[in-house]
Amino acid sequence: MVITGASAGLGRAIAHAFAREGANIGLVARNQERLEAARGEVERLGGKGLVLPADVADPQQVEQAAARMEEEFGPIEVWVNNAMTSVFSPFDQMTPEEFRRVTEVTYLGAVHGTMAALKRMLPRDRGMVIQVGSALSERSIPLQSAYCGAKHGMRGFTDSIRCELIHNESRVHLTMVQLPAMNTPQFAWVKSRLPNKPQPVPPIFQPEVAADAIVWASHHRRREIYVGMPTVKAMWGNKLVAGFADWYLGRTGYKSQQTGEPEDPQRPSNLWESVPGPFATHGSFDDRSKWNSPQVWLVKNKWALLTVAAGLAAGATLGAKARRGG
Repeated sequence: MVITGASAGLGRAIAHAFAREGANIGLVARNQERLEAARGEVERLGGKGLVLPADVADPQQVEQAAARMEEEFGPIEVWVNNAMTSVFSPFDQMTPEEFRRVTEVTYLGAVHGTMAALKRMLPRDRGMVIQVGSALSERSIPLQSAYCGAKHGMRGFTDSIRCELIHNESRVHLTMVQLPAMNTPQFAWVKSRLPNKPQPVPPIFQPEVAADAIVWASHHRRREIYVGMPTVKAMWGNKLVAGFADWYLGRTGYKSQQTGEPEDPQRPSNLWESVPGPFATHGSFDDRSKWNSPQVWLVKNKWALLTVAAGLAAGATLGAKARRGG
């Protein structure tokens, strides 16, 4: 399997989760040093890792990474498009170059990864592409217009390809895993024009919660999976009361994306170049982050719960009939 954005944050947590299953993992990102660290962790956890330095905004680099992976480990069975970047900024202060770069990494990076994966999967008629989405693919928030647009784009092109696979009766599967706010290092390295340090919109989840859901998704042919009740609320709230959500986020969305600490306007960002440093899976919000999600448990056990509910209903019906007969 291949994971993009694998050097830190959620991508690294996904690599850990698949490594526990003994997977052969292609680790794609720009930072070679962190990729090597991730490879070491993968191999200590029982998997095998291959470092594949690449910028997903460059389709040739993505294609070369895919070819190298298959040369080393054979056919790619699962491809996870996880790489992203963002800019925290009011739209009227964004530059065209910044907007384009976020789009190239977060949206086109997923397009390039999907192209490389399907080029290999379609002739074999098997394989799975997992798009790491976000509640923001349905419900946009202020100050991240480029990122929200990219996640909306990811959802749109994934739906289109899915229709084509159905038309061609292909057994290749696409799934999108929609995530809540995650405690990852991105908030220490994304470009920001906010007066205070950026933060994920609470409630916040540890990346292991999402990584576990993504591994589960790789074994189940679901169209889309929501992770965390905040994601469910955002997705359905936007379908039902989008105008109210616009008003509410206009009033609260600026404050909820900032801590109380002043931002350093001179700190480096990863928009154009990888930021050096020993970043791993978690960001700086451990004390505020959840390690589990009852909603994810319900997703995994939906059919078992429905079976139990049906059995209880049938039993109640038979009991009622027996009482009436008596």
